[in-house]
Amino acid sequence: MAETRILSTKKLQINQKQFLLNAGFSVIEADFIQIMHQPFELKNTNETLIFTSQNAVYAILENKEVEKLKNKSVFCVGLKTKALLEEKGFKVEAYTGYAADLAEIISLVYADTTYTFFSGNLRRDTLPELLTENGITFNEIEVYQTLLTPQKINSKSDALLFFSPSGVESYTKDNKITTEVCFCIGDTTAEAVEKYSQNIVIANQPSVENVIIQCINYYKADC
Repeated sequence: MAETRILSTKKLQINQKQFLLNAGFSVIEADFIQIMHQPFELKNTNETLIFTSQNAVYAILENKEVEKLKNKSVFCVGLKTKALLEEKGFKVEAYTGYAADLAEIISLVYADTTYTFFSGNLRRDTLPELLTENGITFNEIEVYQTLLTPQKINSKSDALLFFSPSGVESYTKDNKITTEVCFCIGDTTAEAVEKYSQNIVIANQPSVENVIIQCINYYKADC
């Protein structure tokens, strides 16, 4: 039986890649997006802070006034984002797997609080739109940029691993999705893939590790 070929649209950590190699796959990996932190001022921050990605946390940590934020409550999206914030001394009051769920919790339980949302230039509209619809007071500070880094992949893969809508956008600039199985980190990434393919598997949890687990289980089931 031919070796299953996996293309990851972001470079994996050594242990993450090893999971795939141990399962008997061949792995190609390339970064289809690049994160760049940008200058910003920490002024007019509200009572509670919102982070929807680790990228925003890393950007904040580079600001010389970051210590002033650590007495504020924090809401975030993602278990790894929560872990990073707590490791750096922030108090995380609430977290969810998806931005829409976080907006719902804020609207139902914490509507009387004011928020500052730290975001990137390609952030989804889900959270700010839902907060606005529900009359939640918030402002937004853009702290990083996501840059597309498209590149042509000449070797054919059996499976594609996608971790963000922007990664899908970047990959499809120079490459076509044909018969590959597309493993996606979450619903919004899957929605981006749906423009090109219906051959989609969505992770049970929005993490790189779970995308890898879904990929391994998919091909094990086919054996």
